[in-house]
Amino acid sequence: MNIQTPARQLGEAHASTLPRPTREEAESAIRTLLLWAGDDPNREGLLDTPKRVAKAYREWFCGYEEDPVELLARSFEETDGYDEMVLLRDIRLESTCEHHMAPILGRVHVAYLPNGRVVGISKLARVVDAYAKRLQIQEKLTAQIANTLNDVLKPKGVAVVVEAAHQCMTTRGVHKPGVTMVTSRMLGAFRDDPSTRREFLSMVAAPRGGAEG
Repeated sequence: MNIQTPARQLGEAHASTLPRPTREEAESAIRTLLLWAGDDPNREGLLDTPKRVAKAYREWFCGYEEDPVELLARSFEETDGYDEMVLLRDIRLESTCEHHMAPILGRVHVAYLPNGRVVGISKLARVVDAYAKRLQIQEKLTAQIANTLNDVLKPKGVAVVVEAAHQCMTTRGVHKPGVTMVTSRMLGAFRDDPSTRREFLSMVAAPRGGAEG
């Protein structure tokens, strides 16, 4: 993937142009997988499983219905000149590996240096979800979040760090529980200014306080 791809193209890059199957077709496919697993989809405990799984898929992959660029469309200029770092850390990450369709669970830290405008902090979390709620690899997810913030907000810099455990590695294959993958993407001042990058990383690593929401 070209990590310099414009944000809107990134937001649309994984939306399939193929017609979506019907709910009934999806449930039939799930029944086939139950048979492939070695069970009987007609037994009592599995009768409603295809319906439940199809419903869960629409929730797990709702990111295909979101436009990350549109989420950042509204920003605010009334900042009284604030131009220091804005950091939202420990954003819960729930995604799905595109290779084995196994869960990716972790957290995301997102920061930017405003250039005259700021965006509502909930929008940062929603951009993370819009990309996470798709079939993903962590490296691509990290780049998509950072590039979209950079292209839409046009800040002085963007930094994204993703820490996650991949169940395709912990529950199958090499079976290595407790392993965490860390990826980062630094743009603008976070890439060019070592002191800014250090400040961001130290804030991410700082002990979690008892701030109340």
